Amino acid sequence: MTVTQQVPSPAGTRTAPADSGRPLVGRDTELLVLGGRLTDPDARLVTLTGPGGVGKSALARAFAPAPGQFRGARRADLSPAASADEAAATVLRLAAELRRIPGDADALLVLDGCDHHGEPLTTMLTELLTPAGRLRVLATSREPLRIVGERLLPVRRLPVPAREAEEPGVLSSNASAALFTRAARDAVPGFALTEANASAVAALCDLLEGLPLALELAAGRLRLFTPQVLLARLRHRGGALTALSGGPTGAPARHRSLAALAESAVAGLNRDQLTLLGQLSVCEPGFGQSMLERMSPLPRAGTDAVLDALLDRSLVVVLDQEQGEPRFAVPEPVRSHMGEELAADGLLEAALDRHAAAYRQLVTGAEARLTGPRQGHWLRVLAAEHPNVVAALHRLRQCGAVEDVASLVLALRLPWLVQGHLSTGVEWCDALGQEEPGAGTATGPGAGPVPSTGRGTGPGPDATGSRPALPEPLRARLVDLSATFTLALGDADLAVRRHRRALALCKRLGDRRQTALVSAHMGLALQRLGDPAGAVAALGPALTALESLGAAAPAADAAVALAAALRAQGDDRKARDTLDKGLDAHRRIADARGLAAALREAAAVAVERDDTRSADGALRESLELYRSLGERTELPGALEELALLWLRTDPAAGPRTIRVLAAAEAVRGALGSTRAPDRRTAVDAALDTLRSRLHATGYAAAWAEGTRMPPATAVEEALAAPEPQAGPAAPTPEAQPLTPRQVQVAMLVAEGMTNRQIASRLDISEWTVVNHVRQIMRRLGATSRLQVAWSVGRWT
Repeated sequence: MTVTQQVPSPAGTRTAPADSGRPLVGRDTELLVLGGRLTDPDARLVTLTGPGGVGKSALARAFAPAPGQFRGARRADLSPAASADEAAATVLRLAAELRRIPGDADALLVLDGCDHHGEPLTTMLTELLTPAGRLRVLATSREPLRIVGERLLPVRRLPVPAREAEEPGVLSSNASAALFTRAARDAVPGFALTEANASAVAALCDLLEGLPLALELAAGRLRLFTPQVLLARLRHRGGALTALSGGPTGAPARHRSLAALAESAVAGLNRDQLTLLGQLSVCEPGFGQSMLERMSPLPRAGTDAVLDALLDRSLVVVLDQEQGEPRFAVPEPVRSHMGEELAADGLLEAALDRHAAAYRQLVTGAEARLTGPRQGHWLRVLAAEHPNVVAALHRLRQCGAVEDVASLVLALRLPWLVQGHLSTGVEWCDALGQEEPGAGTATGPGAGPVPSTGRGTGPGPDATGSRPALPEPLRARLVDLSATFTLALGDADLAVRRHRRALALCKRLGDRRQTALVSAHMGLALQRLGDPAGAVAALGPALTALESLGAAAPAADAAVALAAALRAQGDDRKARDTLDKGLDAHRRIADARGLAAALREAAAVAVERDDTRSADGALRESLELYRSLGERTELPGALEELALLWLRTDPAAGPRTIRVLAAAEAVRGALGSTRAPDRRTAVDAALDTLRSRLHATGYAAAWAEGTRMPPATAVEEALAAPEPQAGPAAPTPEAQPLTPRQVQVAMLVAEGMTNRQIASRLDISEWTVVNHVRQIMRRLGATSRLQVAWSVGRWT
């Protein structure tokens, strides 16, 4: 046990130990907060809490009180104490020494490593921490000491670099990268962040989750490996992370290796706590409360109590909170250590199976809810759980449950389209179409753990090399889905060929519904390919069939695609009516993503009519919908369409337009998708115009700023642009005739009636009135009920 004694110092000098080493990295805020807590006269005990290796001891050593704040100080490292009674005795002795130091101020007692000492220590501190005792205590512990009046200061891991912050200049400002770099220079003098190693260093910081001890131990390995090689070694599961060692010989044993740190972290857990921690350790970092309950091998009431204990000890941490539901993770190195323990005890396979079953249940249960008012919620849930869903797919495939995997991939169609996992989708569809049921790798006690999905989200090679085949209905749907992902990536020609294959399979099977779906998907691909006649030929019958089968959402999508094809053929009136049908259907079934696509088509129609204000409004509503869903695949197109519209209406459009176009390009790059040829031509022409307007430096700066924008920020940037001032001449009812019923509704709107009042007057449903009002506004080119009233006034 280490005890540091300090005698009273004259006024104006420090009376508590400051860290004799270098300044802490990334802890300025914690030091300020700690100083404030110890200034509070009611704070007799301040406890630094957090997982092992996070830097609690270093923060306690680095604290330097103001001159004269304390009359004296003592420091003790209690972690090596042989027993709780020994630790309590040490505290009592140091408190007695502090009482003998003269002065009016309180004395400070710094106690490092209060974990596992339990009631003897807390009882002793409770007796000492009274106003009469004139003592303050700064303690470090993985969990609260639970003494009345205790003030907690959680010590977090250092922030890890953002994905876009991989340039050396940007990366060096990140705390995790700065600590790694400093430790690397200790091991390899002259080490520096460069263009060649910045990406690997950023990935290492992310893999090690910003844990200071892990960063320092990993940096020490640079004596043997380059950052790129070290990253590749550490990405393999099976103990590589816990194998990191090489801490200073003078450091406590738990700080000399990640294995020792993990062992000390789980020491003293009871059976239920170890059981739940082991199950949660097979999860990829980041799982929701509902998934925790589905996976837990314990009863619901027991799970809550055990989770609280694990949270207190920082063995499970809260990552973030999405709409009131927390998300959790088991941090490294505890996660790796528990995986090794499960494998040694023969329990890993059962834990992986329970994890896969829970995520299979999540995906299949959410599939039916991906259209309707809760669409956005379930898409966000599946987006947050994506790493775990992919891990479940790998596990099911490893177990040979290929049909189950195929069904899950098909259920992930919309989530993966929204999230932009397009190449992943193609890989899974293509690989599954070649597999035979039961053709996975061997399972059982001799099988190893599922490889981490950090190496890729695709299915990987088939261990058996076997070929055909899934049941034909599943295979047809997988080929069709592969074509859908291929089209989203920008290869319309390949998408059409794949859809034709799927269509042939569906016709051979006599599946009318699937045949209609594939025909609709192929029609959209033909439209993107530049074959509107072929698109109309495919979409017209498909729309009729889908409507007769009651497939509301696919029928609405087909109607919007058919409207675009008809418009391309010059049949504007029929295109407008078909688009109205699609818009109304999407609003009725509350399909936000489908509605966003329909609004983009409505904007294209408005642009052709030089109605820039209506086009702007439709595109803004589309972007709002995409933002609510977390859309990635369709987002670049919507951003580009709005930016191109600005250039039509604002000759002075400049930096904002460049930033939005650059952000769209960055999203496309992340997705691996390409623009259609006509869009590429339009965007390139717009960028040439913008280059000619701006100085080269200004253009480059705006472009660089846009490429670093996260998608959500790009949407905010686009929506923050002023609305166009120019608009079309006031429309007349003769330009787009209203039906007799619509004229009745318009007249009542002009009288100032609400939708409910109009419904009562005409004896129709309120929802029917809503649809009539929307169609009236669309046909009149009006953006408000006031404009409808103004148009009616022109008739009379």
